Amino acid sequence: MSETNLRKVGILGGTFDPPHLGHLAMAEAAAEQLGLDEVLFIPASQNPLKFRKSLTPAKERMEMVSLLIEGHPNFAVSDIEITRGEKSFAVDTLTELHFGIPAHYWFILGSDSLKTIYDWKQPDRLAKLTRFAAIIRPPDTRDDALRDVPDYIQEVVDFISMDPTKASSTEIRRAIAEGKSFEHWLSEPVANYIRKNRLYEL
Repeated sequence: MSETNLRKVGILGGTFDPPHLGHLAMAEAAAEQLGLDEVLFIPASQNPLKFRKSLTPAKERMEMVSLLIEGHPNFAVSDIEITRGEKSFAVDTLTELHFGIPAHYWFILGSDSLKTIYDWKQPDRLAKLTRFAAIIRPPDTRDDALRDVPDYIQEVVDFISMDPTKASSTEIRRAIAEGKSFEHWLSEPVANYIRKNRLYEL
């Protein structure tokens, strides 16, 4: 397949513990504004920058992501990082994806994550494997997001507009543990799955 005929694929990574409507909104905004053919949701085996001992088992997180993206034929979930195990690094995932599924890739992330890109593994190599679809998260502005980002990263950043969302996996887990309402942050199938399996309860 020639370079010009390659598909445009977005990658949305994270622990997805649990996956929420904010994740879905990010994928939808990036797909629409960049004209992506597909968005791959890739649950991490272990996020190297956000370590938690009590990570929900991979099988359940994969199932919840599958439930979240029901009705979105251009969205899919991949177990590439779960299968690899241990810490999940974007550069390793992109290298593997390019080998198995040649495409033009966009790594979807929030501006808070973009600002820490220098902490990621081999950011210079990563910039050659993907563009970044960056979603501004208030109070950040574009200038804030790029202030400490190396020039070679800035050259491959595309900004995505999206209404702010307060959905947070951490807050959802806390609300469930405290017996508070949490359904408004989740799709109905995901909320039902959590209730059925009694996830995040103390």
